[in-house]
Amino acid sequence: MTPAVSIVLATFNRLQLLRSSVDSVLSQTFRDWELIIADDGSDEPTKQFLKSLESPGRVRVLWRAHCGRPGVVRNAALHESRGEYVAFHDSDDLWLPGKLETQMASLQRNPQRAWSYTRFHLIDESGAPTAWTRRTGGWPTPGGWILDQLIKGQTAIALPSVVASRRLLQQAGGFDERLIRTEDYELWLRLARRSEIDAIDEPLTLVRRHGQHFSGKPIEAFQAARYVIDRQLCSGDVEHLRSLLLRRRADVVVRLAKSRAAAGYRRDALATLAATRRYVWRYPQCWPNALVTIALASAPRPVLGRLLRWRRAVRGSARADPAD
Repeated sequence: MTPAVSIVLATFNRLQLLRSSVDSVLSQTFRDWELIIADDGSDEPTKQFLKSLESPGRVRVLWRAHCGRPGVVRNAALHESRGEYVAFHDSDDLWLPGKLETQMASLQRNPQRAWSYTRFHLIDESGAPTAWTRRTGGWPTPGGWILDQLIKGQTAIALPSVVASRRLLQQAGGFDERLIRTEDYELWLRLARRSEIDAIDEPLTLVRRHGQHFSGKPIEAFQAARYVIDRQLCSGDVEHLRSLLLRRRADVVVRLAKSRAAAGYRRDALATLAATRRYVWRYPQCWPNALVTIALASAPRPVLGRLLRWRRAVRGSARADPAD
């Protein structure tokens, strides 16, 4: 029998966290689902755990060679999905027991909305709310047409909070496999162009902050951000936000150049600034980072080494601050 919901979960190791993430699926009060786990080449202990979960018609594991691209891995599971709806989950996050039941009931009441999300809370590895969660209560969770809010940064969608119709995902084309970072945000922008979203303003999704997060390079993050912004500028349907996007692109490009300079790619850093000088210098808020980039790219290597060591020490001290 075809399930109502296909749950897509991509994983790469993180066995200790993965166990409780899977348990949060198994504990759902909504039972008409299949779980498709796409394994991105995990080590043997994780593989043994995943093999213990396999159950015909209920839990399937897709065994893949490691690629390190979450969008590619999730798309592989999407291609195998059979449900009318697809729910996304992450191998380190948690669902509260009533999450799927609440979302599916609301989607049935609002058939014009082809996807859904919930409010989410950030928690630490022990399960305690982070300082950000205690302070803010989480991001606002507006419903309806939310493309503008997503672009403006007025709301945020956690991947494991999303349930979307499989048809909508197929129309949108799934995750962009060229992206290593922000591939989920880029997909939400495409979904938001095609359908209103159904919003559940309850924190039914818990996103864990921990030391095993995927950590791509800053250069990759800024390249991905520029790619997403450029796609929005080329879309032609957000002209009313063009000035915001241009300002944001200038900031991202300067930060990309600074990251390249800090990584030792001096020529690339200066070339990035030079290629975008026509619009970067229009925005005074970008000037400090542009000047730092020039300094990093021009400083003698011993001086650069001392600067970078000082910068890492400052960042390490900030991360250790218990108030954050």
